[in-house]
Amino acid sequence: MEEKKLDLNSVIGFILIFGILMFMLWKNQPTPEELEAQEKAKQEQVAAEKKAKEKEASFVEAAEDFSATSASDSLKLIALKNKLGAFAYSASNTSNEETLVESDLLALKFSNKGGYLSEVRLKEFVDFKGNPIYLIKDNNASFNINFGTTDSRILNTKDLLFAPSITKNGDVTVVSMKLKVSESKFLEYRYELKEGDYMMNFTIRSQGLSEIINSSQDINLDWNLKTYRHAKSISYENRYTEVVYEYEDGKDNYLGQRELSDDTAEDLTYVAFKQHFFTSVLLSEEPIKTASLESRNLVQDEDIDTVYTKAFTAKMPLELKGGELSQSMDWYYGPTDYKILNKYDRNLDEIVPLGWGIFGWINRYLFIPFFAFLSGFLPYGIAIIVMTISIKLLMSFVQYKQFLSQAKMKILKPELDAIREKYKDNKMKAQQETLALQTKAGASPMAGCLPALIQLPVFYALFQFFPSAFDLRQKSFLWAEDLSSYDTIAELPFKIPFYGDHVSLFPLLASIAIFFYMRLTTGQQVATQPQQEGMPDMGKMMKYMMYFSPIMMLFFFNNYASGLSLYYFISNLISIGIILVIKNFILDEDKIHAEMQEKKKKPKKESRFQQKMKQMMEEAEKQKQMQQKRK
Repeated sequence: MEEKKLDLNSVIGFILIFGILMFMLWKNQPTPEELEAQEKAKQEQVAAEKKAKEKEASFVEAAEDFSATSASDSLKLIALKNKLGAFAYSASNTSNEETLVESDLLALKFSNKGGYLSEVRLKEFVDFKGNPIYLIKDNNASFNINFGTTDSRILNTKDLLFAPSITKNGDVTVVSMKLKVSESKFLEYRYELKEGDYMMNFTIRSQGLSEIINSSQDINLDWNLKTYRHAKSISYENRYTEVVYEYEDGKDNYLGQRELSDDTAEDLTYVAFKQHFFTSVLLSEEPIKTASLESRNLVQDEDIDTVYTKAFTAKMPLELKGGELSQSMDWYYGPTDYKILNKYDRNLDEIVPLGWGIFGWINRYLFIPFFAFLSGFLPYGIAIIVMTISIKLLMSFVQYKQFLSQAKMKILKPELDAIREKYKDNKMKAQQETLALQTKAGASPMAGCLPALIQLPVFYALFQFFPSAFDLRQKSFLWAEDLSSYDTIAELPFKIPFYGDHVSLFPLLASIAIFFYMRLTTGQQVATQPQQEGMPDMGKMMKYMMYFSPIMMLFFFNNYASGLSLYYFISNLISIGIILVIKNFILDEDKIHAEMQEKKKKPKKESRFQQKMKQMMEEAEKQKQMQQKRK
């Protein structure tokens, strides 16, 4: 076998070839410019490849999402049908949105969810901070119909989606909210909003639902509202915030001011959720057989509970007619203004608390028309003063009679005291002689009481009138910014119980006037009251009242309407003036005394009442003597 040996020529050849290759590589290497161009081309290629991959990935994801959404919609529709039955149609074809509708007086938002108002703004009014007045906003109200279906479901309209539509007919805007089963079968809320009117026509009706709504189950309408605070004094506003309702063919009532009040009304024709100067009212053309009403106070601490005043609830059953709902109703959202409410001729003026019986008559037929006349050409503060002067002058003859009676009793007091001293051991005889002397002299304590009683209806009627006078709202006078709320001349760094954290000047002036009025009249009253053994000292009692009454007035009215305090201030000033005039220029005690002496000389025929009283006294005296003899 031939032995292979290393060929030197081959080795040299390989070395030369390697060297030539290296030389060629070095000779053909790219320049820096060529390297930069290559690098740029490479980056562009990488970017293009990346973009293509992203596009492909995006296309794949979109396709997957589309497929998932379709599946989700199908599952959602099945779930809706399982939950809502026939009403799944409305839920799957309506979105949860709001519809804005406005008139010259109201700005309304209708929510597709529930078909009810989600916002009610009164365009002509602002609150004490200058913010718009909202009766409904931020879910403070709900309107719901609870009903059963023939496929054993219980549904609430507040949770279901209504399809909205808006049409215009002249100055009337019609908003139709339909809860659909199909295009021809639905439950509809129909609102008709008119220009220049706070009242909306409202109809609840169904079409083609007789086989869907279960007529064997109750259908209940629930209306709830949490009332917003609108006034500076939340306690004063809350005092006049309440539920008022009409029932049984014209009767009216209210729930009152307890922490929790409730009642049941038969044949209800309207229910009003009154917020002092603003009111939400639901009226029914046909009386609702029964309604459960509730009022709950939300203000426990006035420093914390500053948004809402009360929570109101009304629950009313609805009746089917031929298997369908058909209820003609109305909504009122507006001011608690007697003039506006009264023009509807539906007994809505009873929402304004003018007082019952004669007090309400005085306000309706005297004070409201008279004040409207005065405020038609005078500033409201001046109108209050003129009205007060007119009333006091009209009642001045009553004060004259009262003061004359007191003057007679004062003149007669020495003789009456002598009778009581003479018959101090025989009280019955003392009473008989006293009555005989008063009859002969033409003086009687009752003559002083009757004029005071005549003034009471006027006093109480005005006490009701001023807090309810919508026209006084946000009307200024002198330092008072709002005659329907308290005036403030100083803010206190602390809060005084039952008084507040501010100083109101009108109540202070009224209290001072009351003090001087009582000081002027107390002496006259004490002089006419005989001091009887075993009885309290009338002088001391009158003195305590002279100081207690003004203090009570100061505390009680510090948070009340400044218009009311202005009335009492002017009223007591005029009363002081009238008494001074009567005392110094009209009544002459010497002349009165002489007239009384002349009357005593003349035979006086006793009235039937006096004869009866005398007879009763004599009978009582005989019985007393007989009992003493038996002993």
